[in-house]
Amino acid sequence: MKGRKILIGILAIVLLLAAAFFYFNYRNRTLSPPGNETLTSGGITVSVSYSRPSVRGRVIFGSEDQNALQPYGKYWRLGANEATEVTFNRDILFNGSPVKAGTYTMYAIPGPESFEVALNSETDRWGAREPDYDLDVLHTKVPVEKISAPVEQYTISLAPAGDGINMIFEWSDVRFVVPLKVQ
Repeated sequence: MKGRKILIGILAIVLLLAAAFFYFNYRNRTLSPPGNETLTSGGITVSVSYSRPSVRGRVIFGSEDQNALQPYGKYWRLGANEATEVTFNRDILFNGSPVKAGTYTMYAIPGPESFEVALNSETDRWGAREPDYDLDVLHTKVPVEKISAPVEQYTISLAPAGDGINMIFEWSDVRFVVPLKVQ
């Protein structure tokens, strides 16, 4: 009889923990739903998988004194939940730098005038944990453009651009573009 009560108690705890896990996982996904973009243009196919957080009244980019969600000079996974991943079907020039075909984790270091964007060969990562920087395959700086109409939900879009594709990042009052071309 005592063993049965213990078993029921353990089962109840396991069920409670499972319910909490599913609730918090679902809550995170509704606050930052998944985004996927794919485009073929200029002989390149690019696919991006990321999560789309919203501003919700917060300061997004700025100094730590401003309590910015993404402080200048600090690692940002270019989204929420899982790390942002990008796939190229062939060797390309990523903002003018050569990159082999494949799938990469993409992250950035925000700054007031430019963002340093990096590609890393480690994939399938969850959370804000910083990558193994030894696996970085590229670092490049792209200028930041301030936009007059703020973007509430973080968006990565792909647009044809002559003989390539522009990867466009917009959130809050910030926009930056990474040009992609056939190598």
